[in-house]
Amino acid sequence: MTRPTARVLALLEILQGGGTHTAAELARRVGVDERTVRRYAGHLLDLEIPVESVRGRYGGFRLARGFRMPPLMLTDEEALAVLLGLMPGHSTPPREAAGTAAAKVQRVLPRALAARLDALFATTEFSSPPAAGAAPEAAVMLRLAEAARDRRPVTIDYTDRAGRRSERTVHPYGIVAHSGRWYLTGPDSASGDLRTFRLDRIVHVRPEMGTFAPPDDFAPADVVRASLAGTPWRHEVTVAVRGTADEVSARLPRGIATIEPDDADDGWVLVRLRAERLDWLPGVLAGLGLPFVVHGPAELRDLVRTWSRRLADCAAATTSHEAAAAWDR
Repeated sequence: MTRPTARVLALLEILQGGGTHTAAELARRVGVDERTVRRYAGHLLDLEIPVESVRGRYGGFRLARGFRMPPLMLTDEEALAVLLGLMPGHSTPPREAAGTAAAKVQRVLPRALAARLDALFATTEFSSPPAAGAAPEAAVMLRLAEAARDRRPVTIDYTDRAGRRSERTVHPYGIVAHSGRWYLTGPDSASGDLRTFRLDRIVHVRPEMGTFAPPDDFAPADVVRASLAGTPWRHEVTVAVRGTADEVSARLPRGIATIEPDDADDGWVLVRLRAERLDWLPGVLAGLGLPFVVHGPAELRDLVRTWSRRLADCAAATTSHEAAAAWDR
């Protein structure tokens, strides 16, 4: 979207809030001069949006009374983020308020986009509240959802956990949001076996001809959970943290770990997770802002010591050269 177009839409958004706004106020909020505000108001009039110019000391611009809101102007990504944020269990509003707000948003979306989002929510199982900010590309999600709804095969470009890229034809039985990630499950043409694919590793989706019928008793979420449970990981991590389960969970990235009471120490919990790499964990542990003890693996304790030494040396540095040397020691 070009900048002038974005500013015209920003002006419309302000006017939709109701009331009369002076040209000076609108210029300040949109980031242009008053003459440009008047030109933008003319653009809206050209689009048959009834912007009224009110004369006098308290005059300015407003939308005509009784004007019906146009379709909500959101990109696919923005609309998806809004609706995911309103899902029960993920949103700040109460469950009922979040549900009615989501319904109102969907009603004012353009028809084509609303239909694609309906397909996503109709074909997705949420085993835990999704993390909107962690969602993969909206285009990938929506194309897969339409294929799952229509029972059409798709060809995907996929990168596995080892970094190998391949092209696969899949029957998309369903989409699952689990522990902050999104998964596709269905038979894979390469092996003929039921597979689970992470959506953030899919870069292209191409619908194919034909149809398929999943088994009547197929439960996508159960398949994804079973697949993840059987996935081999290089490291099993256990860390004791002082605090309650709710307190520690709120300070960890969503869905990366399980938390349980530590029977050996009252007021502490055990954080358990599996990881392919450990280099990102020292920063996560430091970000807790709580005392912790690394029970294993020993390699993580070494990484935490190295990370803390680097931080201390960088804090003592007074030049970029000293900081770089301290970090590389």
